[in-house]
Amino acid sequence: MSWGTPTEIERRRRIRVALWAYAYEEHSVSLVSDAEFDEECLKVNLKQSTGDRRMDNWFRKTFSPHTGQWVHNHPNRTGLERLYRLLTT
Repeated sequence: MSWGTPTEIERRRRIRVALWAYAYEEHSVSLVSDAEFDEECLKVNLKQSTGDRRMDNWFRKTFSPHTGQWVHNHPNRTGLERLYRLLTT
């Protein structure tokens, strides 16, 4: 049995890929392999609501599973930096 509802799973997936892209783009740190990043990005379901309308809209307009460049315009870069610091210190 898998963890969480579809909403929770999608929310967690988007946070993870955003964090991984942020670490790579801003700090030149790979938290996961390219293959794992690509695989998880291809699973992002832009039709699934996460309960955060602003972030859902941003992902639909900006996210691209083939690059991490989209993270440069992420609306919560402060939160990504905080998560990055928690994981790497």
